[in-house]
Amino acid sequence: MRRATSLLLFLSVVLIASPSAQGPPAWLDPYRENADKLIKAATADRFAWDRVAELTDTYGQRISGSDNLNRAIAWAVETMKKDGLENVHTERVMVPKWVRGAESLEITNPPHHVVPLLGLGGSVATPPAGIEAEVMVVASGDALTRRAAEAKGKIVLFNVPYTNYGETVAYRSGGARMAAQYGAVAALVRAVGPVGLRTPHTGGMNYGDDTVGKIPTAAIPVEDSLRIQRLTNRGIKVRLRLKMEAHFDADVESFNVVGEIRGSEKPEEIVLVGGHFDSWDTGAGASDDGVGCVVTWEAARLMKTLNIRPKRTVRVVLFTNEENGTRGGNGYRDQHANEAANHVMAFESDSGVFAPARLGFSGSDAARRIIAEISTLLTPLGLQDVGTGGGGADIGPIATLGKVPMMAYSGDATKYFTIHHTPADTVDRIEPAEVSKAAAAIAAMIYVVADMPQGLPK
Repeated sequence: MRRATSLLLFLSVVLIASPSAQGPPAWLDPYRENADKLIKAATADRFAWDRVAELTDTYGQRISGSDNLNRAIAWAVETMKKDGLENVHTERVMVPKWVRGAESLEITNPPHHVVPLLGLGGSVATPPAGIEAEVMVVASGDALTRRAAEAKGKIVLFNVPYTNYGETVAYRSGGARMAAQYGAVAALVRAVGPVGLRTPHTGGMNYGDDTVGKIPTAAIPVEDSLRIQRLTNRGIKVRLRLKMEAHFDADVESFNVVGEIRGSEKPEEIVLVGGHFDSWDTGAGASDDGVGCVVTWEAARLMKTLNIRPKRTVRVVLFTNEENGTRGGNGYRDQHANEAANHVMAFESDSGVFAPARLGFSGSDAARRIIAEISTLLTPLGLQDVGTGGGGADIGPIATLGKVPMMAYSGDATKYFTIHHTPADTVDRIEPAEVSKAAAAIAAMIYVVADMPQGLPK
C-alpha cells in the first residue's frame, strides 16, 4: 500500500508540472546535473563513432554463425570489461547458419548484360548450371494473380515501387512463395528502398508452409529492374540466367553479449538497452546495426566513466541473430522469463542515427507523460518531442512477456533505407556528430528512467 501511495504522489507531481504550460517540471531538478554531464561527455568527442569504425573495420559483416560475428562477440566482451561494466558475460543461443555461396545474374537476350544481385537470406540454390528463362515483370501481387497463367516456367520480377519499408518488404519476404504457386521457376525483387547507386538490397525471406515448393530468389537494383521493365514494355522477351549456391548448414552456437551498471538501491529492477550485433553478409553492418549497439552501449559506459550509478540496473544487451531468425531476442526472453516483470523499460536502437532523428515510445498514457517530461532535458539536442513507435524486434519478446514500456531511437528513414542491407552500409556514411547525439540522448533518458523514485507505470 505504501508503494502504491508513493507512486500516486509521484504521478501527481508529474501531471501537475506540464512542461508546455509551466516550463520544465521541478521534479527533474535532481537529475539535471547528471543528465547534462552525460550529454556533454557524449558530444565532447567522436569516441562513439570511432568505436563503430573499430567494430566494422576490424570485424566487417557479421552474419549469424560466421567467424566474423564470433570474433566480434569476443571483442565486445573484452571491451565491455575494459570499460568497467559489471556482470559482463555471454548467453548462449543456437542460430541458423545460411551460406550465400557464389551467385550471378545476367541478361542473355537482348545483348548480354551482367546484373548486380544479392540472394535473399533463406533462399534455396538453383541447379548447378543455373536457371535460364524468360522474365515476367509485375508491379504487385494482384498483377501476378491476374496474369497467373503466364507465370509457369518464368522468372517473375516484382518491380514494385518503394513506398515505405513496412509495405514494400512484403515482396522480399513473400515474393518467392507468391510466384511459386503459379509455377514460376525463380523470383526476383526490386531493391526494397529508395534509389541508391545501383545497389541491390538483401534481407530475409520465408517459404511459409512450403506447400507449393521452394524456388530461388534474389534482389536486384532499382535501375536494373526499371530497365527490364522498359524492355518488356517494348515487347522484347528478356531472358535471364540465374545461378545461386545458397544453402543452410546445421544450426550453430552464438551468444548475446551482456554488460551492466548495477543499481545502487534496486538492482533487481532493470532498464534494458541495446541493439543487434549481427548483420547481413554484405557491407559492414554499420547503420544496421553496429551504430545501434554502440550508442546504447554508450549509456552504460558514460555512466561508469562519470561515476554515475542510478538506483536501478542498466543492462546493455548486444543481441545475436536479429537479421535471419530473432533467436537472440527470443533467447533473452526465455533465459530471463522469471525477471520479465522486473524490467522497467526496454530501449532499442535499430534504425540508424541519420538526422533528423527522433525518439519513439510505446506504453501507457501515464508512462508517456513521464517520458515527455524527461525529454525536456534533451532540448539542447533537438530531441525534446517523443513520438510513437517505441520498440524493436529484439526487445519485443521480453517486453511483451513483462508488459514493459519500450522506446526506440530512429534516424531519418530515407537515408537509412537507401543503404539498408546493401554493400553501402559502411561507417563512412555516418557523421560522427550524429552518433554522439544519439549516444547523448539515450544516456540521459536511460539514466533518469533508471534513477526515478518509482518505475514507469505499466
